[in-house]
Amino acid sequence: MKFLKNQNILITGGTGTFGHEIVSYLLKSIKVKKLIIFSRDENKQFEMSKKLGSNKRVRFFIGDVRDESRLMTALRGVDYVIHAAAMKHVPASEYNPDECIKTNIDGAKSVITASIERKVKKVIALSTDKACNPINLYGATKLCAEKLFINANQLSNFTKFSVVRYGNVIGSRGSVIPYFKDLLNKKIVLPLTSKEMTRFFIPIQDALRFVLESLNMSNGGEIFIPKMNSIKILDLIQLLDSKAKIKVIGIRPGEKLHESLFSFDEARSVYQNKSSFIIYSENLVFKKKYGKKLNKKNAYVSSDLNFLNKKKIASYLKQYFKKYN
Repeated sequence: MKFLKNQNILITGGTGTFGHEIVSYLLKSIKVKKLIIFSRDENKQFEMSKKLGSNKRVRFFIGDVRDESRLMTALRGVDYVIHAAAMKHVPASEYNPDECIKTNIDGAKSVITASIERKVKKVIALSTDKACNPINLYGATKLCAEKLFINANQLSNFTKFSVVRYGNVIGSRGSVIPYFKDLLNKKIVLPLTSKEMTRFFIPIQDALRFVLESLNMSNGGEIFIPKMNSIKILDLIQLLDSKAKIKVIGIRPGEKLHESLFSFDEARSVYQNKSSFIIYSENLVFKKKYGKKLNKKNAYVSSDLNFLNKKKIASYLKQYFKKYN
């Protein structure tokens, strides 16, 4: 991570779970020049500032990614941008589609324009498995955002744009694990949409390291995907409490039985190495491609037996509860 030494870094949505972890990591492990936390909730910024204490390397900027002029101000002298801001809640996005579009799509356009104008070196945007073959608005807006960031490489000869796409972060704000734990503590029956439902999971520490490694590797135009483990949600519940009572409630609107990190159609553009898959846009020319091209057209789906790993997820949960409980 030496490439970040003495650099100025801005993180949109920096008061979220990912923001807290990556800021802590960067301050402890890398001698960055300045870290700018860009978000719109002043209370979360206040709480984060109390946690960090007086650190001259950290700046807090109140602002919305929808506001291009505010981003222009915040991006003065910035070298790298990690774009984590998004409206992520699926039911809320379905009920408030205009707001989801404004944040996830219009916000992406604002970040792109301001980054080019301020001559940022690299921008990496965080995406989600729900952007692959989306069936809900959240996933559709994140797919649009991915396309915007990849296409942005044709708008600038200087600023490089790339994307990281991954699954559920263990213990993140609003994720299923703290939700289930809260219900278990209250002795409430756990709602389960389907006994067959599967999801990808990744520890927050692995996610932030992967983002930074991808930022370093990126030449512009790549979608980086970590090789992740998945689990049946029923198995996850039983790992949390083997005696937990559940009630099958059926799949909710906009919800998938299984998630994908790349589709059969995307597979023709996928390369892989030991720890990741990389999708190279067919609309761009790349001087260098990492890894080897996939030989077969295989979708990367959470129900695939090659990725289902109850033992591995159990070890992730153990680490999570040891750190946070």
